[in-house]
Amino acid sequence: MLKPTDFPEPTIIPVNGVELEVFEAGRENEGKPIVLCHGWPEHAFSWRHLMPTLSAAGYHVIAPNQRGYGNSSRPTEVTDYDIEHLSGDLVALLDHYGYEDATFIGHDWGAFVVWGLALLHPGRVNKVINLSLPYQVRGERPWIEAMEEFLGGDFYFVHFNRQPGVADAVFDENAFQFLRNLYRKNVPPAPPEPGMAMINLARAETPRGEPVMSDSELAVYVSAFVSSGFTGGINWYRNLDRNWRLLADVDPIIRQPALMIYGDQDRAIPRAENLTEFVPHVEVVGLDCGHWIQEEMPEEINQVISRWLEQQDATVRS
Repeated sequence: MLKPTDFPEPTIIPVNGVELEVFEAGRENEGKPIVLCHGWPEHAFSWRHLMPTLSAAGYHVIAPNQRGYGNSSRPTEVTDYDIEHLSGDLVALLDHYGYEDATFIGHDWGAFVVWGLALLHPGRVNKVINLSLPYQVRGERPWIEAMEEFLGGDFYFVHFNRQPGVADAVFDENAFQFLRNLYRKNVPPAPPEPGMAMINLARAETPRGEPVMSDSELAVYVSAFVSSGFTGGINWYRNLDRNWRLLADVDPIIRQPALMIYGDQDRAIPRAENLTEFVPHVEVVGLDCGHWIQEEMPEEINQVISRWLEQQDATVRS
């Protein structure tokens, strides 16, 4: 297991009007970039198990803390966190290194950004690997509006948008408790509680299930969010309906080779039934874990991703 003290030292890189805190491995593998995009409420540290494997396989591994996270910039305007800004940061990061394109790996919200990047800047993405969150089809109604009707005002996506600042303050006040209670596996089913589930989780004194990481690893996340606060990351949610509008005239088909990895025990995110309609060149893999795939099954995720990348390289060579 990679200890927190073994994680690479970051570099602060100016891109797209902000600064990103970027962690790298395999710099000697210049010319073969792979960019890792974390989710919420995560950190580039979530890729600590994958980075050594990818660098040993010959990749220049680039893992930014995206805007709003860690020591990266945290703009105050909510609209500065829409898909154009988030994908624009990644394009500018490629420009910084002099790369025309790269393979992108995303988890959770990072997967949403990678899907969006492939739509908005298809020439900059040569392969897509996403964990947990499948491609989100742009339906007839804005996403938050539809969620509010079907899931109610207390669903956390909706709550973040309709009651700005409320959840942020609770998470900031209970950063350790919230992250400790969130990063769990094998959580037994329980009937839904009244109120917003994430706020309830942040206030719960006793965690359920089992931890997905060690205390020292969790401390990296807690320290980062105590410093940054949670608002920057939550602002990504506050742009969902704006993103829906921004993607209105974009070709919705992902044409790059893609790998979609699900946690089969992930109760939060169902599999997409029509994935191949929008991602025709996709391979789908399910692992026996929950939402925090890289934390729960690091060896297995390394094997799945390495195998798929080797197959893609072999196809190109042939």
